[in-house]
Amino acid sequence: MPAIKFTIEKKLEGTLGRAGEIETKNGVIKTPAFVTVGTKATVKALNPDQVKAVGAQVVLANTYHLYLQPGHGIIEKAGGLGKFMNWTGPTMTDSGGFQVFSLGAAYGKGIGKLLKPNTEKLLNVVPEEAKPKLVDIDHDGAMFRSHLDGSAHYFTPERSIEIQHGIGADIIFAFDECTSPMEPFAYQRQALDRTHRWGKRSLEYHRSKPISEMQALFGIVQGGRHEELRKESARATAEMMDSRGVGFDGYGIGGSFAKEDMETAVRWVNEILPEEKPRHLLGIGEPEDLFMAVENGCDLFDCTGPTRLGRTGTVYTRKGKIHIVNTKYRDDHTPIDADCDCDACANYSRAYIAHLFHGKEMLAGTLASIHNLRFIVKLVDDMRTALLDDTFFEFKENFLKEYLK
Repeated sequence: MPAIKFTIEKKLEGTLGRAGEIETKNGVIKTPAFVTVGTKATVKALNPDQVKAVGAQVVLANTYHLYLQPGHGIIEKAGGLGKFMNWTGPTMTDSGGFQVFSLGAAYGKGIGKLLKPNTEKLLNVVPEEAKPKLVDIDHDGAMFRSHLDGSAHYFTPERSIEIQHGIGADIIFAFDECTSPMEPFAYQRQALDRTHRWGKRSLEYHRSKPISEMQALFGIVQGGRHEELRKESARATAEMMDSRGVGFDGYGIGGSFAKEDMETAVRWVNEILPEEKPRHLLGIGEPEDLFMAVENGCDLFDCTGPTRLGRTGTVYTRKGKIHIVNTKYRDDHTPIDADCDCDACANYSRAYIAHLFHGKEMLAGTLASIHNLRFIVKLVDDMRTALLDDTFFEFKENFLKEYLK
C-alpha cells in the first residue's frame, strides 16, 4: 500500500493546473496548497494552534537543522515530528540538499533561489576571501561544517534518508545538490549527474526499509536555468526506480531560477513528470509566483517568506506589500487588510502593530506573521476554489491587477 494517495479532482482547461487531494496517514492535503515552513520544528513566532487557525494544512521542517538540534534520535523517541512539535496534521522534511547550496555556493554572497537583478554585478566586487563555504561536495555526498560550532558532518543520500526516517514526516525528499543560478553549464551538468545518482541511492535505501510504507519519498528535479538539463532531469527522475521496480511517490522541483524564466522552467518539467503523482515547487511563495505555479501544474509550494517578512514588519495586503513600521502607519487605526479574516486583522490596528515593532515587542512579529501566513494560505485556497468553480483566470486577473499596481 502506498504511503500517500493522490487524487486529481479537476483540471484547469488549457493548462497543466489541477485541484486534488493528497491523503497521508496524518490527514488529507487539499491541493493546491501552501506548505507552511517550520524549519526547526516550529513555525517562527507562532504556536501550533495559531498555525492551525490560519488554515495551514501541512508543515515542512528542515532535516539539516533538526539533525544538528536536537538530533533526529530525540525526535524519533518523541514519536516523530508531529508529536514532538504538537502538530496533528501532515508533515514534510526536506533532504538537506538546499544546505549544499545555502552553506556552499551561496554562503556569504546574498544569493537566493531567485536570481535578483544585478546580482552578478555585485558578486564581481566581493573579495573571494569574504565568501567562505561551509560545505565540500564529493561523489558520494557533502561534508557540512556546522554553522553552530564548526563541527564536521557528512551527508550521503543514505544518511539523509536515515535521518528523515528518524524525524518521521509523512513526506520526505531525496538528497540532491541545489546549485546556484550563477554556476556555468558545465558545473550544472556535474551537479545534475550527482543529483540523479543520489536520487537513485535515496530511493533504493528508502524502499529497503519498512518505514517506506508510512513515509512517501519525493524525487527532486534539478537543472538550473537550462532547458536541456531540466527536461533531462524530469525524464530521469520520472523513470527512476529501485531494484524492485518501484519509483518515487511524487516529485520536487528544486534549484535556482531567474525570476523571468522560472515559469518556463516549471512548465518544461511538469510537461514531462507523471500527471498522476503530486509535484512540489520548493522554496517559492510570492503571490504572482504561486499563480504561475498552480497554472503550470504544481500542487504544493513552501516558502519562509511570510514569517520572515512578518518578523521584520513587512506585511501583505490586497494592494501589495507594506512596511508597517513606516511613519504613516503609526496613526492608522485600520486593519492591516480589511479583507483579511485573521486574528491580527480582526482584533488589532496598523497603529498598534506599528507600535509593537517600534517598541521591539515580541508580539509584533507574531501578529504580522499570523497575518502573512493567513494571507498566503487563503490566497492558495481561493485559487483552488476558483479552479473548481471554473473562475481561475478571472480570479487571477482581478487579484494581480490590484496586488501589482
